[in-house]
Amino acid sequence: MTDVSITPGPGRHGGRVARRVHFHDPDAPVATVVAPSVFVAVREVQGRLLLVRRADSGAWELPGGRVDVGESAVEAAVRETAEEAGLQVRITGFVGLFTDPAHVVRAASGGQVRQQFVVCFHGWSEWRRPRPDGREIAEAAWFDPSDVTALRLESGARRWIHHALAGASEPHLE
Repeated sequence: MTDVSITPGPGRHGGRVARRVHFHDPDAPVATVVAPSVFVAVREVQGRLLLVRRADSGAWELPGGRVDVGESAVEAAVRETAEEAGLQVRITGFVGLFTDPAHVVRAASGGQVRQQFVVCFHGWSEWRRPRPDGREIAEAAWFDPSDVTALRLESGARRWIHHALAGASEPHLE
C-alpha cells in the first residue's frame, strides 16, 4: 500500500506547504533520522474519539507529535494534546509501538526525512469543546468511532486509530 500526501499549491490550506508522508512507497526518499513521536487516542464519556485535522494536508489524525529532548513519552503526549486540541488528557494505557521502516515523512521544508517511530497511547478527557491551535491544526473535534472510517486519514494514522479502537487485550508491537 502506498500513501503519499498531496502538497497543497499556493492558497490551499492557508498557503502552507505540506509535509510528505510515504507509506510503503517504492519511490520514497531514504530516511536520514529516526524521530520518536507520540500520538493519543483520546476518548470521552460518550465514547467518542478526538481527532485533529492538519492545516497543511487537510488529513485527520490523532493529536500528537515529536518527543522533545528532556521529556518522557507520556509528558510529550499530554503536551501535544494540549497544544493541538486545547484539552488536558490523562494517559490511561498503551495502544502500541509502530516502527515500520517503510513509513517515512519528509519535512515541509523539504529537508529532513524521518522514519516514523510512534508510541501510541490511550487517553481520557472530560468532554469539552476542543480548540485547534490555528497553526499546525485547522480543526479539532470529537467523532463517533463508526464515523472515523469515512474521514480522510493518512495510512499511518488509519493504522493507529484502527488499533486504538480494536479493544485488543495486548498492545500492537512492530
